[in-house]
Amino acid sequence: MKRVLVALLFFAALGILWELAVRSGRWSAVLLPSPLYVAEYIWGALLDGSLPEAAWVTLKRLLIGYAAGVIIGLPLGLLTSTSRTLEDTIGALALGLQTLPSVCWVPLALIWFGQTEGAMLFVVVMGTVWSVIIATDNGARNIPPIYARAARTMGSEGFHKWTRVILPASLPFLVSGMKQGWAFAWRSLMAAEIYVSILTGFGLGHLLHYGRELNAMEQVIGVMIVIVLIGLLADRVLFSPWERFLHRRWGTNANAS
Repeated sequence: MKRVLVALLFFAALGILWELAVRSGRWSAVLLPSPLYVAEYIWGALLDGSLPEAAWVTLKRLLIGYAAGVIIGLPLGLLTSTSRTLEDTIGALALGLQTLPSVCWVPLALIWFGQTEGAMLFVVVMGTVWSVIIATDNGARNIPPIYARAARTMGSEGFHKWTRVILPASLPFLVSGMKQGWAFAWRSLMAAEIYVSILTGFGLGHLLHYGRELNAMEQVIGVMIVIVLIGLLADRVLFSPWERFLHRRWGTNANAS
């Protein structure tokens, strides 16, 4: 309860500082609208259904692309951790492409897939898979060697060792990597939606783009706030509970979450 109260006071203070900055007159109300105007936009967009619809379209694309990235990245990461050669090839490729800004994939996606959902999903997958590969590889390599030795002593080898010992022991690192992949997937999808306009559904990135085109900064800031809230909710619901449980289960750093 105390933590919630502190958080509410902190964000209330930010809102007050924001309103004071607007009232100071140093910034145009067009460029920096009052938090009240932003709240009015969010409330109006909720009532007319445009914001929930855009959020659903974006989340649907995000979940599909993110799931595909995880399905591809997990086995590749485990495979990379088994060999120095694969580490120097697939691992180096993943590390290099992870540093590539997500927006760089958009022109390639447009050329290959055109103005389609496929272009959106391609950008999301490219933003997800490399971080998952790196996290899986690092997680498998950071497992205490005593686990593998104990498994060999009890006759566990090959596929059985990887599925029953290595993979479960690396789960705390994998969940952290999946959370990082989720963040990269968000950034990738926003870049795709801002630059790719398709008729199959307008997402939050499109609302950002149209708000910029219309100089409607209350819309831009309102959509940004919604994106942040969705990200915080996903972390609290999907990732933090698993991180805490797995770190306690495997005796690793329980305070990492």
